[in-house]
Amino acid sequence: MNTHYGPFASKIISWLAAAGLIMTSHAFAADPGKIVVQVDKPGAKISPMLDGLMTEEINYSYDGGLYGELIQNRIFKNPPPRGNRGRGRGPAATNAAPTEVPAPVPIPHWFLINSDGCQGDISLDTNNPVNTVVLTTSLKLDIASVAPGGRVGVANDGYWGIPVRPNTSYQASFYAKGSDGFNGPLTVSIESNDGKTTLASAIVPAVTDKWQKLSVTLKTAEVEPTAATRFVISGASKGTLNFNLVSLFPPTYKERVNGNRIDIMQLLADMKPAFLRLPGGNYVEGSDYANRWDWPRTIGPLEERPTHMSPWGYRSTDGMGLLEYLEWCEDLNMEPVLAVFAAYTLNGQSYTGEYARFAQEAVDEIEYVMGDVNTKWGAQRAKDGHPAPFKLTYVEIGNEDPAGGRGGRTATYAERFPIFYLTIKAKYPNLQIISTTRNNFGSYTPDVIDEHYYMDFNSALNNAHLYDNRPRTNQAGQPVPRIFVGEWATRDNNSTPSFHAALTDAAFLTGLERNADLVVMSCYAPLFVNLNPGGQQWATDLIGYNTLTAFGSPSYYVQKMFYNNKGDAVLPISLTPQIAPTAPPPPTAATNNAPAGGGRGRGRGPSTPPQTMFASSSFDEATGDVILKVINAVETPQQVEISLEGAPAIGKTARMEVLTGGLTDVNSIAEPMKVAPKGSTIDASAKFIREFPGNTVTVLRFSTK
Repeated sequence: MNTHYGPFASKIISWLAAAGLIMTSHAFAADPGKIVVQVDKPGAKISPMLDGLMTEEINYSYDGGLYGELIQNRIFKNPPPRGNRGRGRGPAATNAAPTEVPAPVPIPHWFLINSDGCQGDISLDTNNPVNTVVLTTSLKLDIASVAPGGRVGVANDGYWGIPVRPNTSYQASFYAKGSDGFNGPLTVSIESNDGKTTLASAIVPAVTDKWQKLSVTLKTAEVEPTAATRFVISGASKGTLNFNLVSLFPPTYKERVNGNRIDIMQLLADMKPAFLRLPGGNYVEGSDYANRWDWPRTIGPLEERPTHMSPWGYRSTDGMGLLEYLEWCEDLNMEPVLAVFAAYTLNGQSYTGEYARFAQEAVDEIEYVMGDVNTKWGAQRAKDGHPAPFKLTYVEIGNEDPAGGRGGRTATYAERFPIFYLTIKAKYPNLQIISTTRNNFGSYTPDVIDEHYYMDFNSALNNAHLYDNRPRTNQAGQPVPRIFVGEWATRDNNSTPSFHAALTDAAFLTGLERNADLVVMSCYAPLFVNLNPGGQQWATDLIGYNTLTAFGSPSYYVQKMFYNNKGDAVLPISLTPQIAPTAPPPPTAATNNAPAGGGRGRGRGPSTPPQTMFASSSFDEATGDVILKVINAVETPQQVEISLEGAPAIGKTARMEVLTGGLTDVNSIAEPMKVAPKGSTIDASAKFIREFPGNTVTVLRFSTK
């Protein structure tokens, strides 16, 4: 039977539907789903360390990224770039003005500038070291002739330019000495790549024939932000100059000396992470022994840090040394999770017979972190400027040591782990020791096991149930080690993840939260990607940036929503989606192409079809809020009856945050907030029906006070 309404009645029905007082037509397709939260039956305590950050030097994460230094190749030891990967060549030298032609010299990121009628040359000089360990190679500038009003100098193209902002002060410093009659003055400047516009400058009035550390402040005026720039030191008289440790810093987060970039740090601060896994990943092992994470070489003055090659093809300044990592934690109120070098490098070398020595080096590193000033390394930390010890709970032995060894080599973790475990526990019995393999750690059981998952979309959905049925006790009835999901991500091969990846990330996170009795920590990886040409070595990274701008990906906002709405205890929850699961589409392109040492635990998860909806719930003791996270993983809206059972009272309104977008949507330099959460309030009660739009991540907070 067809029913016909008059115009007025149709308007009333439309108004009621829009107001949510009656179901719209698509809601009649099926009965509502159900979410039941047992508010009066709180379960496992959620670890305060559940949500954190994982970091390593990849994608120019520190040098050219978080670390504030703007000069690339500041001690003149960078290798030439490899092929077309660029490795941060920055603005091309050919952008120089017609009157200032850069000379083609094999000194990465440095070039000569000559005004018309001026002549000079630059070269590397190993005969005039500032010290005999680190600053052994200087940049030599020979000024042969200078026309009136002209100059000869050296320029650095930075990390894809120097980020110039209006009304900003930059701190420049360098070692310099003059010879062959040169005694000054020097002009230090930031200028356009064509040399026609000076954006900031200062004068060094004199240079002696002895090495001196010179410092100036460069202040910009009301200029347009730009990175089409270079840093220049120039002279206007004949003679020879040598330079070393040339440095330029913008303002840094919390005004730290040798500190970090403000905008990226603010993005991290807004997440409210609980910990930082450092120095992270392959970086702790190094490509070979000479380039491992040798922590004593990363502390003290920059003049004493020799630098080393990262596993990703470019040189680390080690300006982000052990103390800087710890101060990063301090600035964001995080706790360090310290990974120690475990006598194994990425080229497959395991240092049999030296395990005890490296275990003692790990104990020394721990002492630097948490020892008081009466200890050897605690005293060194105090000398380096931080007398107070840092809090430390977790220490990880190595990184990704699979049972079969890398590349078919024989694994030695079962030999190495017990020595590190016993040596560390002997001095620090309360530290929690993390193993990087599930079942190859020898005769001593770790406190925590680190598992890594790089997933496609379907795997991430399936892995929301990865830990639901994992045994909590062994055959003897003893508790099994807790789990640290130390690297995970839904990978879609974008530089930063799409909203589709963020949606499945959110589903995966509900599984970690629901299993908080087993999972004590988790962190996404990699954290950063430099989007300048040649800056990326690994796709799908949480935060993107170029020289001037940084932004969070959709997955960043998912994690921010989860981190800021964690709760203290898991609330039991049952979920019946309105839309039943369907068979999954074919898997996307394989995402198990992890870096060297990867492949372990890249879990495909159960073979059951993905759910259409995911949820978890927790209780916030400080506020009395019930927190409910709901992911509708299909494009069709789903109506769900929400029951908050056993709550003493539920406020009349709830706070809501929703993240949604097109599945292929990504945030970018041009559109940094294309996919970002939106907040609102909704009517609420102990039982009500809520429609969750398709492809959404929703966080609801209900007051019980």
